[in-house]
Amino acid sequence: MHTVKNVLLASPRGFCAGVTRAVKAVEDTLEIFGAPVYVKHEIVHNKHVVEALTQKGAITIEELREAPEGAVVVFSAHGSPRAHYEEAKARKIRLIDATCPLVTKVHLEVQRFLRDEYTIVYIGHKGHIEGIGVLGEAPDVVIPIIETIEDVQKLDIGNPEKLVFLTQTTLSIDDTKLVIEALKKKYPQIIAPPLEDICYATTNRQEAIKELARASDLVLVVGSRSSSNSNRLMETARDCGATSYLIDDVSELEKSWFDKVEMVGVSAGASAPEHLVQEIVKRITTFGDNVEVTDFIVKPETMHFSEPLELMQIRKKIVRKAD
Repeated sequence: MHTVKNVLLASPRGFCAGVTRAVKAVEDTLEIFGAPVYVKHEIVHNKHVVEALTQKGAITIEELREAPEGAVVVFSAHGSPRAHYEEAKARKIRLIDATCPLVTKVHLEVQRFLRDEYTIVYIGHKGHIEGIGVLGEAPDVVIPIIETIEDVQKLDIGNPEKLVFLTQTTLSIDDTKLVIEALKKKYPQIIAPPLEDICYATTNRQEAIKELARASDLVLVVGSRSSSNSNRLMETARDCGATSYLIDDVSELEKSWFDKVEMVGVSAGASAPEHLVQEIVKRITTFGDNVEVTDFIVKPETMHFSEPLELMQIRKKIVRKAD
């Protein structure tokens, strides 16, 4: 029996400023140069976004050698190792760098703290593309990756006087807090970066879903399984005691989830398009009579990033030619 009465739509949800910037960068690059445009790694971790751009002429690659010499290549929002920039220059690649500015911030922190002779500990998911890019700033330096409290306990770096931790931008706030506490207990001298590395969008969406989970019988998170921040949203909802599922689109909804459920909360990862959310909400409203859909606003978001520098420069050249 389906008894849904209300759908609460978390706000903020969905595209963050970095994702909006990256997706638009690919679209604008296609408009300026025409197809094909190569994208190194999925521009963002959402299969629907990637498929839509593929239909417009974007070709996703994992290695620069997959693109012809002199091709137009967009670097994904997750960031890239320094060696990839050097390779692009050597192969005369026309590069559009769509790395999220908040990821670039962590890259710059690695450079700064190494110059100041700090030992760096990086908190992140092992093997995640963002961490690979960040640690690629120091290919000749071993920077340990810490994911759990157990990793902290096993950490063997001596007892350096100058020690700092940096983090992946899309981590669980609560889990990361526990790892940082363990680090501080083991290394009292360790310092944090000047500004927290977990990005505003990750923080805001996790705060919103905590409130949403407390108000809902069931919480659905829209996002791809490859999306770190989407997985963290689902885990956060579950940690708050709510039944929660991560779904890519409306086709993954299960009717059985809604048995004896009155209040459904819906959120979306930072790379999930809003149209997918609306399709899911429309379907949920068929699981009850006169279902009310309400915006569940926790924190307004106004962040905006300017477009990649390379696109700015190209536009200026186009304007000069037109004049």
